[in-house]
Amino acid sequence: MTQSSPESTVIDRYFQVSLYLLIVTGFVTLASTGRLDALALLLVSAALLYRGYLLARRRTLQLPERWASYATLAYVVFYLCDLFLLSGSFVSATVHLVLFIMVVKMFSVQRDRDHVYLAIISFLSVLAAAVLTVDAVFFAAFCVFLLLAASTFISMEMRRSSARAAAQPRDAIGSRRLTTPISATALALALGTAVGASLIFFIMPRLSTGYLSAYAPHNALVSGFSDDVRLGEIGQIQQSDTVVMHIQIDGDTRGDHDLKWRGVALRAFDGLRWSNPQRQATALSNADGNYDLSTTRAATLAALPPRLVRYRVLMEPIGASVFFLVPRPRSLAGNYHLITVDEGGAVYNDDRDHAIGSYRAVSDVSQPSPDELRRTSAEVPHQIAFQYLQLPSVDPRVAQLAREITEHAPTAYDKAVAIEAYLQKQYRYTLQLPSAPQRDPVAYFLFERRAGHCEYFASSMALMLRTLGVPARVVNGFRGGEFNSVTGSYIVRGRDAHSWVEAYFPVHGWIMFDPTPPGAGASSGAWRSASLYVDALSEFWREWVINYDFTHQVSLSNDVAVRSRRWFDVARQWMHERYAALLERARRVQAQVERSPAQAGKWALGVTALLVLLLNLGRLRRMVRVKLLVRNPAAAPQAAASLWYSRMLRRLGRRGWHKLPGHTPQEFVETIDDPQLRGPVRTFIDHYQRARFGNSGADAQALPEIYEEIKKS
Repeated sequence: MTQSSPESTVIDRYFQVSLYLLIVTGFVTLASTGRLDALALLLVSAALLYRGYLLARRRTLQLPERWASYATLAYVVFYLCDLFLLSGSFVSATVHLVLFIMVVKMFSVQRDRDHVYLAIISFLSVLAAAVLTVDAVFFAAFCVFLLLAASTFISMEMRRSSARAAAQPRDAIGSRRLTTPISATALALALGTAVGASLIFFIMPRLSTGYLSAYAPHNALVSGFSDDVRLGEIGQIQQSDTVVMHIQIDGDTRGDHDLKWRGVALRAFDGLRWSNPQRQATALSNADGNYDLSTTRAATLAALPPRLVRYRVLMEPIGASVFFLVPRPRSLAGNYHLITVDEGGAVYNDDRDHAIGSYRAVSDVSQPSPDELRRTSAEVPHQIAFQYLQLPSVDPRVAQLAREITEHAPTAYDKAVAIEAYLQKQYRYTLQLPSAPQRDPVAYFLFERRAGHCEYFASSMALMLRTLGVPARVVNGFRGGEFNSVTGSYIVRGRDAHSWVEAYFPVHGWIMFDPTPPGAGASSGAWRSASLYVDALSEFWREWVINYDFTHQVSLSNDVAVRSRRWFDVARQWMHERYAALLERARRVQAQVERSPAQAGKWALGVTALLVLLLNLGRLRRMVRVKLLVRNPAAAPQAAASLWYSRMLRRLGRRGWHKLPGHTPQEFVETIDDPQLRGPVRTFIDHYQRARFGNSGADAQALPEIYEEIKKS
């Protein structure tokens, strides 16, 4: 029976721990996406913890290979049920399959190839996480996975080679002396791989984006910004802190804006749902590649001086097909091949190859004054009245309340302002949804609960305006956002989702009203400040990794070229300044030497002496060390023995007896034919060997006396 060497045991232990950590890292990376269901998360976590417990206690639990085969065959049937009945998603069902195989393999390892299978399964977990998330957390987890993968495969090969070795070493190597080089080598390989991959990523031409994005699940935020929205869906979105987009407004470095980011305009209401049955038209691109959105602005006869806002939006992958823009957009620019605009002014991305990522836009935020709106006397166009005065079966109290509120409002604009102010002051804002569905949620909000979120306020105002003959519609989008002073951008989250009202006024078009009272503000404190830096990192990751394309490559290369030229100019200027300063100093020294040559000579001698001292510092240190060894050989017997032995050979060499390289000390003694000299030399050699190889202080102390005797012989 062949016994394993201590080295084999250390390597095997290192390999088992490294492989286990590799599996755990793959699963944690997958779990960090937040897309695993609770049951899968609980079962796999329990299996991994139990496997870690066994590994820590140096125990094993091995399922028979036959049981593992039966379990795998049974899961094939379950996979079909999971695919078509339970998960209903190819990605989710496949992730469950990978996790099942991982758990079974952990407890049924039979051969070396099973370890390779486990490593591959952990990689599949990381690959699934890449499909399910685009967070910067994935990059950190992937770097850890890369390090563990390198250490696992290095130790796997060492383990295999050690098991096949015919002879085992006699002396055991400490576990630290063996595992530290493996870890250092793995770290170097992981860093080299990461750096090389990063260079390839940024340099390789980027012709397309969205790899594997077709399999990524759509976010639940999409439902609130579709063409068919049930009353209450925006309120559900407002309970989420999920980041939806980052927005940078040109010239805004302090967060001075509080803008609305318009999504979809909804005109048809059946009492429970708002919908948008409107036709879409293709937006045309102009000569510089920007899409002209001026057709989305309502026709206006009043000449208003434009107030343009230029901004850039970086969308998170929520799966929405609508662009969120400041009302009255003029143009939009981005890597999109087909953009459409509906009659309500919503702008959609119909490019199947490019999901909404980043885009730039320009909007006109100019508004007519209240007096101009009050003076409007033209009739509402027939088409507008037909589409935006439609009413479902409305509770009679709604129309009566609208008349009471606007009793003293002479114009349509005054009516809208009165209803807006009444709702803001008389009703309470809350995100708590009604406990049970209501047959008429608007009437329930107005006359019973008297509290709700923005959808109820906007829907109530729109219906009351319509009962008064003022065309109105509900708009879903976002409002404001948290300003990040680190990046100079607004962070728009799910909680910033908002609904407001647009009322139509002849000549001036659609004007915004917001009847919702203000809600609770965002929290502050140290954690909020730290979260801004985390968000800045996430925004950088999203911009320069997830959305990295050919446009970014051109921008990055131009920036590198500009910075390189700038650094070169700075370096050249610095060198020129140093050279000029050196010349000026040399001139001053020359002038001083000419004024007092004696003093200059003293300085030159002093500097020369100092340089000689510095150049011979090592030689002086060796001389001092030799002097100390000569005075006290017992302090370092081995070094002193070598020193006196060399002196003895040089002394004998000057007298004609030279030691050949092939001679041992004893053979050299026999070559000395002088009996009076041979005896002291033999005694010297005996003391030298005991001091040199036995570290004997007494023998080293005797060498100087014997050397003096050899000199006198």
